[in-house]
Amino acid sequence: MNVHVIVGEDDFRVGEAAKKVVGDGVGLEVVDSADSSNADQQLADIRAADESLSTPPFLDPRKVTWWKNVHFLPGGRSSEEVKDALDKFAKRLASAQLPENQHFILSGPHLLKTSVFAKTLASVAEMVVFAAEKPWEAARSAVVRAIDFAADAGLKFAPGAAERFVAAVGPDSRSLSGEIAKLRDYLGDERAVVEPADVDAISSPGAGIEPEVWSVTDAVGRRDLSAVLAALPRFDRGNGFAVLISGVLEKFFRQLLDLAAGRENGMAPFAVRKNQAFLRNWTVPELRAARYRFLMLREKAVSGTACADTLVSIELARTVRRPRR
Repeated sequence: MNVHVIVGEDDFRVGEAAKKVVGDGVGLEVVDSADSSNADQQLADIRAADESLSTPPFLDPRKVTWWKNVHFLPGGRSSEEVKDALDKFAKRLASAQLPENQHFILSGPHLLKTSVFAKTLASVAEMVVFAAEKPWEAARSAVVRAIDFAADAGLKFAPGAAERFVAAVGPDSRSLSGEIAKLRDYLGDERAVVEPADVDAISSPGAGIEPEVWSVTDAVGRRDLSAVLAALPRFDRGNGFAVLISGVLEKFFRQLLDLAAGRENGMAPFAVRKNQAFLRNWTVPELRAARYRFLMLREKAVSGTACADTLVSIELARTVRRPRR
């Protein structure tokens, strides 16, 4: 098929799928609708796409039209005039007899599959749809993509490192690819296996992702002060940081105390296994003292005590350091 419709909110995956058709870029014409915010601009884009479609390669080796970022396809927001123009263009595209060396790519974030537009093109176009995923599905598929990106860069994740990498970066494919490139530079030519410590050292949250609090609680559970201090700067210190971290840590120590007493209290099986491993690093009196410290610190942070952010670092250092025997 010479007509390709690529749909998905992950613009990196959409772009990579389109590039497989684009190839080396010979004969490429691009119509970009990213900034077309009103009906006049959108109608102008439809005309530009139709004009490019209507111009065959002639003596050129090939021609590829890529109409990209079409956010006003059925399923998105558009006027009735634009919807009618799109339906007419779909019929025009479906009836076009393109030569072997001419391709047309249409890509955008949404397309209603029950629309006239989609049904018109269904039988004549290669349809590639990156469906929106549930959060747990997105995390699972992001791990697979991260492993693939790593393999392309000559890297391999150690056990558990890929999941840690995705939790730190997020599921956005462009961010995953960029952070893999950072890991490649960080490891250099001497190493090809990405360890969890490498992820903690170099990986940053991707698009729209806030740092994960587990990066702090895991380091605390291991009593790894250097990892704790490395995780803290990833958070925005001016946006309720002390309230958030002190509350999370108070709950973390409360859960460890529950496990020490044989109570799981609805914890997920994975959390139970992980926290049971942390218990080996703590005595019950230490856990009680730590929980009390962060309970008191949270009350101070909520009341607006000055320097609460600094107190978080101080209390963490006091808590995580192992006592001298």
